Amino acid sequence: MVAYSFKPYFAPQIEDLTKCQTVRSDRPRHARPGEPVQLFQGMRTRHCRRTVVDQICTANLPVQIKLSDLLDELIATIVVNGIQLHREEVEEFACKDGFHPDRLQLMHSGRAKSARQNMGIFWQRHHPGVVDFTGRLIRWKPFG
Repeated sequence: MVAYSFKPYFAPQIEDLTKCQTVRSDRPRHARPGEPVQLFQGMRTRHCRRTVVDQICTANLPVQIKLSDLLDELIATIVVNGIQLHREEVEEFACKDGFHPDRLQLMHSGRAKSARQNMGIFWQRHHPGVVDFTGRLIRWKPFG
């Protein structure tokens, strides 16, 4: 079984099952389809807590995310399993990843106009200097 840790502001979306995926850097072992996954907030801290009961991994796919400061949204492209997502698909992807502007605001002033822009702000803040990310997309759903 594989465990993933999330920032506290993602916990409500994991708990209400609107966040059903995560993008992670490559590592030796990620969840495989059909395998249970554990989802935590603040893992390896004294505030660690499980957000929901174990979920089941439905996909483990290669993902590439390219950023550009030339775009307001900051996310230039997302490629999942070799297929580049269209504009509407990028917005849907960002929503499933927990960045819907009605659920999360990462701008210091004003309001993000899209999930794509929220996701871009997150990536710039937590992955400084990375403009071409390659990793894994892990998706899950509840057991049953």
